[in-house]
Amino acid sequence: MALALGGCGGGSKSGGGDTVKLGGNLEMTGGSASYGISSKNAIELAIKQLNEKGGVNGKKLSLVVADNKSEATEATNAMQKLITQDKVAGVIGPNLSSAVIASTVVSGGAKTADIAPMATNPKVTVDDAGKVKPYNFRACFIDPFQGTVMARFALDTLHVKKAAIMIDNSSDYSKGLAQFFKEQFTKGGGTVVGEEVYLQKDTDFKATLTKLKSAGPDFLYIPGYYQEVGMIVKQAKELGLNVAMAGGDGWDSAKLAEIALPENLNNCYFSSLYSPDDDSALNKEFVAAYEKEYKAKPDVFAALSYDSTLLFAKAMEAAKSTDPEKIAAALETLDGFVGVSGPVKFDKFHNPIKAAVIIELKNGKQTFRTKVNP
Repeated sequence: MALALGGCGGGSKSGGGDTVKLGGNLEMTGGSASYGISSKNAIELAIKQLNEKGGVNGKKLSLVVADNKSEATEATNAMQKLITQDKVAGVIGPNLSSAVIASTVVSGGAKTADIAPMATNPKVTVDDAGKVKPYNFRACFIDPFQGTVMARFALDTLHVKKAAIMIDNSSDYSKGLAQFFKEQFTKGGGTVVGEEVYLQKDTDFKATLTKLKSAGPDFLYIPGYYQEVGMIVKQAKELGLNVAMAGGDGWDSAKLAEIALPENLNNCYFSSLYSPDDDSALNKEFVAAYEKEYKAKPDVFAALSYDSTLLFAKAMEAAKSTDPEKIAAALETLDGFVGVSGPVKFDKFHNPIKAAVIIELKNGKQTFRTKVNP
């Protein structure tokens, strides 16, 4: 399958002919396959719609997917393949921060633009010295904002005072959210009564949860991914830890309720960039088209991947080229873009400035709770 973006020039780099390829460095297998599948579905929908309208600059779009297996090393290999073998004009993905950070060495070295739909760690677009990575962009907000938003919501709306935190120590994303949540929560007058770590693919959390329960929290912050989060929530309820629980956008998967069981997902919240219940006309059209195509509501990974595809298309139109360097330059100065997740304009660090959504889970069902502006 191939994702292409149109243009006039630079065709030898991105395939040439009447179709230009865009790469998808996605989690098609492994622990975060739910994210990659949603992304792939949405990218293909966007490409289908663009092609029905004539493509971009008179050329059709196509998607080439490389499975990163939800792992950082594999993401680097996937990026190498997409750029050097498939010769794509740009790349969407990965969704996992650690995978993006590892693979930016490849995309940056090849001067090929990459848009990460859902990688929120600051180092996705800046290096250790704080210098922007010229070819790396994201469609989502960053961890400082996401962690801060949930701390404010916990203090000001839920009125909790004592938080415990469970951190995925193998995830840059999880460690980043935990850091910024803790900073804002304590700054706002709350107390962090316990912090514990786990690793991806762990399955037994009862000893850790028992230790945290003894600290007497009234709030449990779990900034992880749905696989482990589902087991943590379920085991916490089995141990009688009946406090408000929350996390970040890594919770956003239909599989969360399958793992945790719907009855355990009450008084649970997560921060996100998107709700399918947003009543904008653009979003309503997207939700209807996605449901028709895939018989399911789009999640945030679908929405941000859809927007990422349209961002590439707009950049190619502006650049009047499929040359990867020219596309990257056009992304930096793109203005006036509005996607299904809201307006997108990149700041000097290649981060979009946008609001956060708080989703509340009621018997496992996602419901829109509130929106928090930057």
